[in-house]
Amino acid sequence: MSVRINLQYITNVLSQDDIYVKRDKYKLAYEQLLKKEGKGNDFLGWLDVMEKHSKELLLNIKEISDELKEKEAIVFVGIGGSYLGARAVIEALQFTELSEQKTKILYAGHHLSEDYLHNLLKYLKDKDYAVIAISKSGTTTEPAVAFRLLKQQLEQKYDNKEIAKRIIVITDKKEGALKKLADDNAYRSFIIPDDIGGRYSVLTPVGLLPIAVTGNNISELLKGAYDIKKELFAKQSMEDNSAILYAASRNALYDKGRKTELMTSFEPQLYFFIEWWKQLFGESDGKERKGIFPAGAIYTTDLHSLGQFVQEGTKNLFETVIHVDNPKHTLNLPSDEMNIDNLNYISEKRLHKINHIAEKATIM
Repeated sequence: MSVRINLQYITNVLSQDDIYVKRDKYKLAYEQLLKKEGKGNDFLGWLDVMEKHSKELLLNIKEISDELKEKEAIVFVGIGGSYLGARAVIEALQFTELSEQKTKILYAGHHLSEDYLHNLLKYLKDKDYAVIAISKSGTTTEPAVAFRLLKQQLEQKYDNKEIAKRIIVITDKKEGALKKLADDNAYRSFIIPDDIGGRYSVLTPVGLLPIAVTGNNISELLKGAYDIKKELFAKQSMEDNSAILYAASRNALYDKGRKTELMTSFEPQLYFFIEWWKQLFGESDGKERKGIFPAGAIYTTDLHSLGQFVQEGTKNLFETVIHVDNPKHTLNLPSDEMNIDNLNYISEKRLHKINHIAEKATIM
């Protein structure tokens, strides 16, 4: 399995008994999840969505994504779960800030900044671009505002037939403002399943179309999701199941007064993965005046700001560190004859090795 959990660094806070004391409760919750029973069972479609997509749907996504890749820019319009899952995958795989892809990937509808939207429209004014609008209702304020502005700009440049080639909608299958706009204007559209909440929708067209447009293989993504699901479903004991162990450890730390979880990574391309995690856990756990507050940081950058607090500040938080075993590229630190910066002691070492040493020192 490609994802493992390591609990060795919390033994000074938690004992094995602390983690396993609610074993029966976790077992029941897990069984209910597998059977799609219990509270909220009408929104568990994400459990098996990766194996339910038709060949026709995946082919349609591929055809449209291949067409859109020819544009100079693509604007993804959405907020929260409607865009964070896709952006998490895209940034993790490609780090689009430095991407050499010819199509510029842009985002709108995730805030209401007047300056940002003004500059976006100015940038797009003379560009050959398309819009992918994602919203179940079509009336969520931030994406609705951005979509109206972008739609108006397209209307000033093209006729209705051409606009219909440039706007793709992902929305509810029956109702909502965006659904009506799509029907009235013959926009191509995809459906957000009724039994999947927005923050869990990354393996539906909500995530698959943006991920495909950026050149990633969604068939491999779906296969990977299915493989991990299959493995986790086969391991129902806490000892073998990393998902149950993670949940149990979080719960035990919460009972010990650790009410904030700081999710960190030493790889900046995981920034939006952590933002998506904050969306998933904040919106799911923050109910009934209970729950762990999800916070995020990227090390080593944030060690120079938050590190002092984490080490010696109020002991009301715990850290979860995402470790990446194998980066895609290799880069060594060269030696320097003058050695003015005194770095020759780590020269000829891979930067990943140096980064990992910093990670281990921080965790310890």
